[in-house]
Amino acid sequence: MWDEALLIAGVLLIALPALVLGARGMFRHRGYVTGDPNDRLSVVLLVTMRALVLLLVLALSAITLVSCVGAWIKDVELHGMVYVFFVLDLLLAALVLLTFGRSERRPARRRATPAGR
Repeated sequence: MWDEALLIAGVLLIALPALVLGARGMFRHRGYVTGDPNDRLSVVLLVTMRALVLLLVLALSAITLVSCVGAWIKDVELHGMVYVFFVLDLLLAALVLLTFGRSERRPARRRATPAGR
C-alpha cells in the first residue's frame, strides 16, 4: 500500500511538472541563427529528440500511474517492471529538468562601482 502511494507521489511531484516545463521549453534554443540554412537540420533534430523524450516521459508516467492506482484499488502486489518504469521515468524527468525544462536565467545586473577614492 505504501509502495503505490510513494510511486504515485513521485510521478505527480517530479515527472509531471518536468513534463510541463519541458513542453514549455521544447522550442527554445540558444545559438540558432535564422539566416543560416546549414543549422536548420540540427535544430530539427534537437526538437525531434526533445519531443521523443517528452513522449517517453508521458508514456512512462501514465503506465506507472495506472498500474499503481489499479494495484492500490484491487489490493494486489505491483509487478517488478513498474519499479523499473518508475526509475526510468524519474531519470528522464531529471534529464528534462536539467536540460531544456529549466527557465532561462536573466543576466545579473552589475552593481555600480563606487566613486574612485
